[in-house]
Amino acid sequence: MEKKKVVLAFSGGLDTSFCVKYLSEELGYEVYTAIANTGGFSDEELASIEERAYSLGSKQHATLDITEEYYERSIKYMVFGNVLRNGTYPISVSSERIFQAMAIIQFAKEVGADCVAHGSTGAGNDQVRFDLTFQIMAPEIEIITPTRDMTLTREYEINYLKERGYVADFTKLEYSINKGLWGTSIGGKETLRSEQTLPEHAYPSQVTAEGEESLKLGFVKGEISTVNGVEYASKVDAIRAVEAIASKYGIGRDMHIGDTIIGIKGRVGFEAAAPMLIINAHKMLEKHTLTKWQMYWKDQVGTWYGMFLHEAQYLDPVMRDIEAMLLHSQENVTGVVEIMLRPLSYTLVGVESSFDLMKTDFGEYGEVNKAWSADDVKGFTKIMANPLKIYYNNQKKNGK
Repeated sequence: MEKKKVVLAFSGGLDTSFCVKYLSEELGYEVYTAIANTGGFSDEELASIEERAYSLGSKQHATLDITEEYYERSIKYMVFGNVLRNGTYPISVSSERIFQAMAIIQFAKEVGADCVAHGSTGAGNDQVRFDLTFQIMAPEIEIITPTRDMTLTREYEINYLKERGYVADFTKLEYSINKGLWGTSIGGKETLRSEQTLPEHAYPSQVTAEGEESLKLGFVKGEISTVNGVEYASKVDAIRAVEAIASKYGIGRDMHIGDTIIGIKGRVGFEAAAPMLIINAHKMLEKHTLTKWQMYWKDQVGTWYGMFLHEAQYLDPVMRDIEAMLLHSQENVTGVVEIMLRPLSYTLVGVESSFDLMKTDFGEYGEVNKAWSADDVKGFTKIMANPLKIYYNNQKKNGK
């Protein structure tokens, strides 16, 4: 009898390593493994993951590079919307999961898989992100999740692999670190307690720079285009260039506390030097180049966009509607923003833009008016006061 095919989202960690063996030897599947890289893995790491997959018994392993796609379909719009979940978190690694899931399920359809599997546990958001995306894109393909369904312990999985002749270093690290193009999350120990924060050594990027350094980010229609005057054809490369400069200052560190998709509170540390600098520089440029109501409505839809992305709703068509508005709003968001970097902090210095709405012939705030007279302001203010004058006059008549 021909074996059923299953495609496993494979990271090379303990849970997915267990899944390869379990799916092939216990359930009798022909296991295909795939990793969707959204910018968090080096070439050496990807080669090591592929080697591990084959040594565990994978029939075919695929490395799916979707970093550029992730930028074009997600990061770009998160910058346009200045998306920081709860005003803090740039939706770093969590935003990648949807795109990884889409790539995995597409690969599963290409190889004619009967099933798709992942190693998520039952305690986090990723299980929902993978399951929901798989169900929407390929409802005909069965989803298998051994780690979640069997409520397995690390000890059980390690012993299971050892008994079958597979030995590797699965030492549980002090912290769980997930690195991606749009930031790195750090979980464990202090993040599990409400009253503690991460110590210095927990952050992958240590502070090595001293003094101050000027950083100039150039934007064209809302997208980062230059870093210190150097033009980048690839926006991904530009992001990496900002990260290389700013991470040595320890910039972009914080703790995100929020509501998970499954209803419990979650807490995770993160470092995201490039995302925090790019988003805040972009927002400052927008303050100079957009109208009051453009800024106001962008804040509203940006918040919704970030929430829907975090909660696995990327495929809802309303996200395309929001993206269309965000894209249109960027027509005049072109210019250069200067930032002064220093250890663990930075200052937004100012902007240079031909679309700067401060640089007009109408007047200078607090200094001189050129397009209206003193009498114009007196009349305007008098009319503007009418609604409240009427309200308080009515209150007085009623003895209040």
